[in-house]
Amino acid sequence: MIVKVFANLREICGGVSVNVLPEGDRVIDVLDKLVEMFPALREEIFTEEKKLRQFVHVFINGRNIIHLDDLETKVVDTDQFALFPPVAGG
Repeated sequence: MIVKVFANLREICGGVSVNVLPEGDRVIDVLDKLVEMFPALREEIFTEEKKLRQFVHVFINGRNIIHLDDLETKVVDTDQFALFPPVAGG
């Protein structure tokens, strides 16, 4: 599955997108594999309780997972998966 990453996550992942081969079919499985590949992501996207940090957003086919089944949302290889970190600006 191709995961598109944005802002400072691109520096951690070394590019705009990452090919991830998760061991399951849920958003959390994709994120777990991504963190396994890039350990520095853990503190950027997860809390101590392994929930998404505030203002971290995951979109599947343009829909925020908070409007689906959150981290338990099922995904398939052809889905568009986008990971956005918190972004400050003004």
